[in-house]
Amino acid sequence: MGQATQEQYVAIGIETEKYAINIHDIEEIIRMQDITKIPNAETHIKGVINLRGRIIPVISLRDRFGLNEEEYTKDTRIVVVKYEDEMVGIIVDNVSQVMQFNDIQPSPDTFGGVQASFFSGIGHAENGLVSILNLDKVLQR
Repeated sequence: MGQATQEQYVAIGIETEKYAINIHDIEEIIRMQDITKIPNAETHIKGVINLRGRIIPVISLRDRFGLNEEEYTKDTRIVVVKYEDEMVGIIVDNVSQVMQFNDIQPSPDTFGGVQASFFSGIGHAENGLVSILNLDKVLQR
């Protein structure tokens, strides 16, 4: 049996899939901007941005999930989250809505080619199932 929650999540998209990030983990959502590359960084680390005087590392969720990178569009966003007392930007294809889940189930052991540890659970929403990101695992070095 899952748990009912009144917590809010922000729905993000990569290709046709929807994922969710707990709203308490999000500092802000910004439009795509120029990213300064970091030499010899892992491929999913795209570089850093200057956000009002703060230098923030930026990762690609597509790359982290092993998907091909696509051209950025007008819908591409950087979701700035708090992780280990630092801020980190996550590039996503789109941000769609704030949502709550009627029920959250544990994520399966295998998850269609993406590490199951990247997810903390599967949320049941009115319009279907949404995978909830486990930021500790997604952002782990």
